[in-house]
Amino acid sequence: MLIQENVPLAPLTTLKVGGPARYFVEAKTISEVHDAVGYARAQGLPLFVLGGGSNLVVSDAGWPGLVLKVSIPAIEEHDEDGKVVFDVGAGVDWDKFTARAVARNCAGVECMSGIPGSVGGTPVQNVGAYGQEVAETIDSLQALDLRDCEVRELCNQACGFAYRTSIFNTTERGRYIILRVSYALTPGGEPHIAYADLKKYFAGRTSKPSLAETREAVRQIRASKAMLIVPGDEDCRSAGSFFKNPVLSAEQYRELIERAAARGLQIPSYPALDAQKKISAAWLVEHSGYSKGYSSGPVGISRKHALAIVNRGRATAADVLALKEHIQDRVQEIWGIRLEPEPVLLGF
Repeated sequence: MLIQENVPLAPLTTLKVGGPARYFVEAKTISEVHDAVGYARAQGLPLFVLGGGSNLVVSDAGWPGLVLKVSIPAIEEHDEDGKVVFDVGAGVDWDKFTARAVARNCAGVECMSGIPGSVGGTPVQNVGAYGQEVAETIDSLQALDLRDCEVRELCNQACGFAYRTSIFNTTERGRYIILRVSYALTPGGEPHIAYADLKKYFAGRTSKPSLAETREAVRQIRASKAMLIVPGDEDCRSAGSFFKNPVLSAEQYRELIERAAARGLQIPSYPALDAQKKISAAWLVEHSGYSKGYSSGPVGISRKHALAIVNRGRATAADVLALKEHIQDRVQEIWGIRLEPEPVLLGF
């Protein structure tokens, strides 16, 4: 186990801001994860587990403890009860896994193609896009329980999945380190075409799109919104969607409609969101004065996606958080809704 000191964290994130880790370890085996945890405890160091760095904002002060990057590799497959179960190391690049699943003609993750980050991060936030989320296909996962340093297997139900949440970022935050995740996918299954963007992409077709065509469509749509990492494109220098789509009660929704009507506006309806009583955070942001392409010095809003706060090149973490708070305050002032940030905020 190689322990490095004062390792810059900004290059390990998609937003490219933040200070260094006092100590840093990259673990490629379960044994190395154990060793890193033991070292942190022996030295009295706070521990942070880093995945692909795609959903993370690191403070300018960095992290005073040990950053553990879990890089456990390998994808294994087996058939079980009519499904193909992919057992995937936490360090595997998520998009490479979706490519593998689609190449094997297995449905269940095709609409999540192009999402940056690693497999180990997907259960934590119950990652989802275009009408799919990993909670629908995760069969089980292996995790190191930091209470007793034992490796445990958790079934889907034990993970407590809900919209963008799980026990790993709520009730049991900080207790587990994800090591491997098993996804049960449907061989020969049809792609999930539910979101308006995908329906529009395939409009006019007489034949059903294949999984491969759906994956490519999702990647192209994401690229058009700067949600696909393209080197050199500053609109991709972000932490992805910075705010969650709010889930409203019936009363909150009625109040929102009234506020919109008073401004001569109508709340847009998206069937895929309506089914879960969600509304578009992007619409709220854009109708609060923060349109695509907005700039405030070194930070701004992506020219292609209203929910992506971007680093124009010399931004600090403080710049990013200042814009985040301005947007939250303005949306609350106008619409009566407090947007929740989606990325992990480290060291603040």
